[in-house]
Amino acid sequence: MKPIKIAVVDDHHIFREGLRLVLQQINNLDIVYDTHSGNDFLAYIQKHPVDVAIVDILMPELTGVELTQKLIKLNPSMKVIALTMFSDLEHYSQMMTAGASGFLVKSASKEELYQAIKIVYKGGNYFSQEILKKLATQSVYKQKLIQRSHLTPREKEILKLLCSGKTTSEISEQLFISFKTVETHRTNIFKKADVHNIAELIIWAIKHHYFSVK
Repeated sequence: MKPIKIAVVDDHHIFREGLRLVLQQINNLDIVYDTHSGNDFLAYIQKHPVDVAIVDILMPELTGVELTQKLIKLNPSMKVIALTMFSDLEHYSQMMTAGASGFLVKSASKEELYQAIKIVYKGGNYFSQEILKKLATQSVYKQKLIQRSHLTPREKEILKLLCSGKTTSEISEQLFISFKTVETHRTNIFKKADVHNIAELIIWAIKHHYFSVK
C-alpha cells in the first residue's frame, strides 16, 4: 500500500507542529504539507496531490467549512477530516454539508487519528465517539420516527456496517453481495430514514437503537 499523503491546516502553530510530530510516528503516512492558511493550501493542492486533509473548523482567514467546500470542488476525491475543540454542534452540521468525511476532537489519541485516516481514505466515514454522543443527545436533526419493522433484516445489517464506517465495496465483500445491491439497499435505507447524508443516518440509527456508541 502506497503512503497516504496528508496535509494539516490549522492556525494554531504549536498544535499544528505537535500534530505533525504525531503523524510522523505513524507508518504509511506521508505528511506532505502543513499550514496555518486555507488559501495557501488551496494554492498548494493545485500543483501537488493530497489524499487526506486534516482541517481545523474555525480559522480566521478561511473557515474550515469554507475551505472544505472549495477543496471538494477542486478535487472531489480528496478526503477531509474536521478537527475541533468545539462542542457547538452547528459546526459539525456545517462541515457535514460541506463534504467532510471524518470528525475528530483535538483530544483524540494517535490510534484514533490513524483509524480515522484509514477509514476516510478508503471512502468511508469516521465520527469520534465523543462527537456521536453529543449529536445523539441533542436535537440537531428533526427526523421522522418509523417502525423498526420497516427495515428489512438485510437493511438492518447494512445499516450497522455503514454506521461502523464501512464502504460500499467493503460491505459488498463482507456480505458476498454485489456492489450494486449494496447501493440499492443504501438508497432505500436513506429514504426510509428520511436523511440526506451518512452523518444524519448514524444519528438516526442511534436514536432508533439500530446502532450504539461506546
